[in-house]
Amino acid sequence: FLHPRGFPAKSIYDAPSWHGITAPISEDLPEPADLIRTKKLIDTLVSHGVFEDEVQLQHREKVLRALESLFKEWLAAMCVEMNIPDYVTEQVGGRVLPFGSYQLGVHAKGADIDALCVGPGFIPRKDFFSSFYEKLKSQEGVRDIRAIEETFVPVIKLGFDGIEIDLVYAQLPRKSISEKLNLLDNKLLEAMDKHSIRSLNGYRVTETILSLVPNVLSFRLALRAIKLWAKRRNIYSNMMGFLGGISWAILVARISQVYPNATASTIVAKFFKVYSMWSWPIPIRLREVEDCHYNLPFWDPRVSLSDRNHPMPIITPVYPQQNTSFNVSPSTQAIISEEIDRGYAIAQDIQQKKANWSTLFETPNFLEKYQHYVLLRATSATEEQHVDWSGLVESKVRLLVGTLERNAHIAIAHVNIQPFSGPEKTGDRFAKPLCALLMTKAYFSRFETLISSHCCECLVLIQELVPVKEGSPVQASTPAPSHVNKVKLPQAIGGPSPPSEETPAKKSKCSDEATPSPEKSPASASPCKSASSSSASPPAMKRPCSPVPDRPAKPLTSDLVGSDILGGVLLKFSLHLGKKQKSDSERKISTCWDSPHCLFLLSQSTDELCDLFPGPSTPVTKVKRGIKLQLVRYGNKYLFVNPLYGKVLMREAMFYALP
Repeated sequence: FLHPRGFPAKSIYDAPSWHGITAPISEDLPEPADLIRTKKLIDTLVSHGVFEDEVQLQHREKVLRALESLFKEWLAAMCVEMNIPDYVTEQVGGRVLPFGSYQLGVHAKGADIDALCVGPGFIPRKDFFSSFYEKLKSQEGVRDIRAIEETFVPVIKLGFDGIEIDLVYAQLPRKSISEKLNLLDNKLLEAMDKHSIRSLNGYRVTETILSLVPNVLSFRLALRAIKLWAKRRNIYSNMMGFLGGISWAILVARISQVYPNATASTIVAKFFKVYSMWSWPIPIRLREVEDCHYNLPFWDPRVSLSDRNHPMPIITPVYPQQNTSFNVSPSTQAIISEEIDRGYAIAQDIQQKKANWSTLFETPNFLEKYQHYVLLRATSATEEQHVDWSGLVESKVRLLVGTLERNAHIAIAHVNIQPFSGPEKTGDRFAKPLCALLMTKAYFSRFETLISSHCCECLVLIQELVPVKEGSPVQASTPAPSHVNKVKLPQAIGGPSPPSEETPAKKSKCSDEATPSPEKSPASASPCKSASSSSASPPAMKRPCSPVPDRPAKPLTSDLVGSDILGGVLLKFSLHLGKKQKSDSERKISTCWDSPHCLFLLSQSTDELCDLFPGPSTPVTKVKRGIKLQLVRYGNKYLFVNPLYGKVLMREAMFYALP
């Protein structure tokens, strides 16, 4: 049929000739300079060891084949145990399908493999986490196997012949699982349980992303570069409120769609350019997804009020569409935007031959970036307990960030996901920092009281989730924690801080106002985005000194890191508060902190803390479900400690900071 003006009209059923929801921005073919930059990008990625050799790739394929063989054997054995007819047993099938970074072809050396086990509907999920778990556990090459059922996506974690694997299970409403079964068919979801839908979703998203990019090879190379950049800049963690692997994949895939003929280096450069100018919260989509109305959660800001509040929506391209950046907060969004701006400035310099690709992948020096730090240590009695305990604490850190963000006097909360190496193993003690949280603050008055109350709130929440086993003895005496100032902070968390690879010209937009501001680079020329649009942060103020005269410091009888516990788990918060930075000459001969004077163990609530205590008071400990919390004052600083004694295996610790 014809358009009223005379030319042929396009039917609404005609599919567009391009990938994605909009037409390409540019379909220009690459120029020689683009190919040269791509070659240099590949050389830089090789130098960072992101590629596996052919032997390692073949080993991964061998492990997956062995795992699928074990899964099919287990399905057949379950059919026999359940007295299933022979003709059904012979055709029961079963599949083990990789997804995630391995299936996308962008996994790094030593990365784990996410795998989906697909079974028939008559094999219940509880058997997968019981009998199949035991079958895997009995295999010679399997180690460190754990079944985690009480989670959003139930998973079995294990090491198989040197490869870390995460297994999820999906039941399909069928008697057999054939090799030709199309798992991308939305009709399969109608009769599936919610856990199976969540488990299947990862595979469906991965396969759909690969089908929606015009040039898979360029997409994979560009995604490898972006993933390396995000990890090196400490913004690669969905759990901590940043972006995970699937979010970065969708962002890169969208750039590949609008520049279909671009090389990997061009895609990386356009990635930083587009997202440095992007107007959030306009969502990033790879295609339009139709709601099948299967009563499943479907991201739609037109219907859901909570969906409208997501600051940085990145939407999956399959039904039911979800926001992969659900955990992003105003603070983490500001940090991500700052890093993208920095990347855009460096990408421009690379195109003008003023910089090389290694500049893009430089790591920041976390310990020198801000002024105020909070240290959280999670400790367990045994290594086996600590794996689950530290993982739980890590998963709840973003809740503390959310609590801090609601405080009008805290400008930003920055979680540092890069672990620090802890003290070396000596005897039965072993300490290793787990992560770090950094916060900027524009108003210093009553700072300790505010943070103390937030830490208490987060600690009580974690206490409720992990009851201590019966029979765990608890010692009520109090260790004397040691104060650690900013200069000695790297040694307190396990060694000297890594040397900064950044140039002095590049300054964090979210750093403290008290820090001397060098000449801004193009990456940091724009002001930092506000964490809250409702009110601006008040100007920085110096905390008033206590009217009580300084007293000589009292000797400390033990070290905080060396404190012992017996049984159960331990969680410690420590505040490390800095003053305004001094000049370079002063910094060489003194610290940036107040000198510690006295140690105070306070019985007052955090709202009643003041600066008028002349000396140590009686230790007071609050006990709840075997986890002790004690507020310790040292000089004019406040620390949270847990006074438990006994042998301790301090495997990991959590580290926070405040600029």
